[in-house]
Amino acid sequence: MANGHLQRLGFLTIGLFDPDDPRPGHESTLEVIELGEQLGFDSAWVRHRHLQHGVSSPVALLAAATQRTRHIELGTAVIPLGWENPLRLAEDLATVDVLSGGRLQPGISVGPPTHWDDVKKSLYPDTWEDEDFTYERIERLLHHLGGGRASDFAGVEGIETYSARVEPHVPDLASRVWQGAAGLGSVRWAAERGLNLLSSNLVRAEDDDDFDRVQRSHIDTFRAHHRDPSRGRVSQGRVVIPTDSATPEQVAKYQAYVDSRLPRTHAPQGPGRILFSTDLIGPAASIADQLHTTLSYQAVDEVVFALPFTFDHDDYVQILTDIATRLGPELGWSPTAHPAGA
Repeated sequence: MANGHLQRLGFLTIGLFDPDDPRPGHESTLEVIELGEQLGFDSAWVRHRHLQHGVSSPVALLAAATQRTRHIELGTAVIPLGWENPLRLAEDLATVDVLSGGRLQPGISVGPPTHWDDVKKSLYPDTWEDEDFTYERIERLLHHLGGGRASDFAGVEGIETYSARVEPHVPDLASRVWQGAAGLGSVRWAAERGLNLLSSNLVRAEDDDDFDRVQRSHIDTFRAHHRDPSRGRVSQGRVVIPTDSATPEQVAKYQAYVDSRLPRTHAPQGPGRILFSTDLIGPAASIADQLHTTLSYQAVDEVVFALPFTFDHDDYVQILTDIATRLGPELGWSPTAHPAGA
């Protein structure tokens, strides 16, 4: 980390909502993003949840956020490309980026959709046996974001004009794509392709069972193999819950949440041998001390702290406010200053 100071501070939300009344949850997510900008956060990220009670269309939600904010970066963490047509996704991403004034940070991942056998015939009824969920899907997305040919026809037909590439075209949008990577191979591929890296609170235990050492190896590998190390961004994500201004009732709820998730951090989980980081809870100064001692945090100057899944709106306001006003300064971060009237 440059000079021991955190340069960029972001947050991530799942956008939880009530399935019987989904609007208030979506509205709450937009209000949280607005608050993030007011507090000076550098970025706000939205998780992607298909067939769950969390935001299923972060691109659509961020389109709304572009009209409520003016400065904060808006990211997706992450869009699983197995659910997407790369050409159509490129159109949506470019449109939202234009609306945002160039603030979109698209985060993506590859692999078969979750519960593939249960959804494949609904998602790809005629082609599910032939779908390619490898890095080729990322290549297709980058091709279209970069202005590559999408059609063999371009020109005027009657009164309509057709383009051979995705429109609108944003020349630098492809350079802002992030890959969510849990394994070393994905990390290296992202680096060699020139993407940015989202390293979250889960990694694969391939050669080591210690989360911190594994994540640090991913960050070091990414920096060593990136085609342009001066431009490749890497962000660390984990759950932090500062309690400085929390009520006793909130502290009890937060602690119960952290305790319920602790057992999964003791050993690799499932056939994929997934390692989870521990959630950090307590006064901001204590959380900062713990972060400063971790190998992975020492290697980054950008973080995206994840908001817990199941809390209430007032809880998110308290947590975000404490992160921005107490934890951030403890880490050497200063809110982004914007020119008056900008």
